[in-house]
Amino acid sequence: MAEIKDPENTILLELKGGTVTIELLHEVAPLHCARMKELARAGSYDNVAFHRVIDGFMAQTGDVENGNMENNFNLRRAGTGGSDKPDLPAEFSKLPHDRGTIGAARSQNPNSANSQFFINFGDNNFLNGQYTVYGRVIEGMDHVDAIVRGEPPAEPDRMISVKVAADA
Repeated sequence: MAEIKDPENTILLELKGGTVTIELLHEVAPLHCARMKELARAGSYDNVAFHRVIDGFMAQTGDVENGNMENNFNLRRAGTGGSDKPDLPAEFSKLPHDRGTIGAARSQNPNSANSQFFINFGDNNFLNGQYTVYGRVIEGMDHVDAIVRGEPPAEPDRMISVKVAADA
């Protein structure tokens, strides 16, 4: 098991294959990290679909408004919503979008990130400086690699549960 150095800034993401441990980079993107912890603690990410999964690129999830597979789920709308919280300003950094990093999904507006995020399957350096990087997978990337592909997938995988390690 990966050593968890800072349980308050570590996310435990439960997938069907097992646990993905994510280290949040709160010193780099404090607002994005705080939002992820807030939504995780509220249970908002539980049962939310991976609605856009592109082989060799990334797996996107986190639409708490339209992506909950246990609550009025509509696959066509998944990916179009956020949360009931206000959008976040961009927190761009010099960190590259390498394999296993967590990026904030957004619209064309750089300051429109809300609850959605993506996990990079590969080094996607063309995203550098355009999307906020705020975490990295430190264990369980094999479970991320196993997420069903599609835009959207016909039978999407889901985040079974998302917890802050300090609370687990």
